[in-house]
Amino acid sequence: MSYRDVEKPLAERGLDISYETVRRWVLKFGPAITRRLRQRRPRPSDRWHLDEMVVRIAGERMYLWRAVDDEGEVLDMLVQRRRDSRAALRLMRKLLKKQGFAPKLLVTDKLRSYACAFRDLQLTYRHEQGLRKNNRAENSHQAVRRRERKLQRFKSARSAQRFLSMHGAVHNTFNFQRHLISRSTLRILRAEATAEWRNAVAAA
Repeated sequence: MSYRDVEKPLAERGLDISYETVRRWVLKFGPAITRRLRQRRPRPSDRWHLDEMVVRIAGERMYLWRAVDDEGEVLDMLVQRRRDSRAALRLMRKLLKKQGFAPKLLVTDKLRSYACAFRDLQLTYRHEQGLRKNNRAENSHQAVRRRERKLQRFKSARSAQRFLSMHGAVHNTFNFQRHLISRSTLRILRAEATAEWRNAVAAA
């Protein structure tokens, strides 16, 4: 939902609040909620998928670098101006620092910048390349594209980075592999995710 879309359900509940107020709520409480959601998440798997996509920010061509694990858990996102080995190295350093461990398998497309960055870090891992092998990361971009259209494109690299970092944590909380679980299990997982979200909001 866009900030304007939030106005209607709030109005139905008797709250006359503008989208600008909603935006300010997100800026003020979003980072704290995101931090608590991440603290409650289990450790991701040691098989990571890395990919990058083009985004238009204020009319400028930029790249959104993304890392997910093999279960679709969003590990991190980084908005950068370039698509080279330095940008790939910056993403990997941020990932290793944030996750606290090195992966056993890295899956990427055939961009050579990844291999250069991995050599600089001297990681012991298995590196697989190929467009179809990296479908997990490719599919993970779809949610960002939908949010990008809802928000009528991002206005700056800073705001895009801030929003996508928060969006990733919320997406992890409510993203279920629906085709792999039964309806009864889905209900339980949804109830747990909602409780986790409410606790994070209350703590913020």
